[in-house]
Amino acid sequence: MGDDEAGPTTQLSKGQVLAGVIGFVLGGSVLGALWALSGSETGPASDARAACAALARIEGLSDTSGPVSGRSLPPGTLDRLAAAKSLAEAAAELQPAYEQLADHVDGVHRMVVSLNFDAGGRWHLDQATEICSRT
Repeated sequence: MGDDEAGPTTQLSKGQVLAGVIGFVLGGSVLGALWALSGSETGPASDARAACAALARIEGLSDTSGPVSGRSLPPGTLDRLAAAKSLAEAAAELQPAYEQLADHVDGVHRMVVSLNFDAGGRWHLDQATEICSRT
């Protein structure tokens, strides 16, 4: 029983190793370029647009007046509103120009969470919607 019975070992040449490294680097570069060109945005403007998109997906708030029951809200309303609030606050934290958006989305959030969406809540919603139309 010698080392010969273990099977033949393959020696990689320097050229093969170099080709593997070059392939790895080129593959990583192509993936990086595709990711960069994919249109993914970051930053406060992107957060503000995402907050506006979440707010736009909330249905029926502008038609609501007076007390609101949790059961009368469409599914996902509170989650979308919380997401819009968090995203607007993140945008405002990085760029003060988005503070008004964050304040108005917070006003809508407070009214809906308190289950009393009154004229003040509708005003905040109208103001946030107006800001979103310019964002």
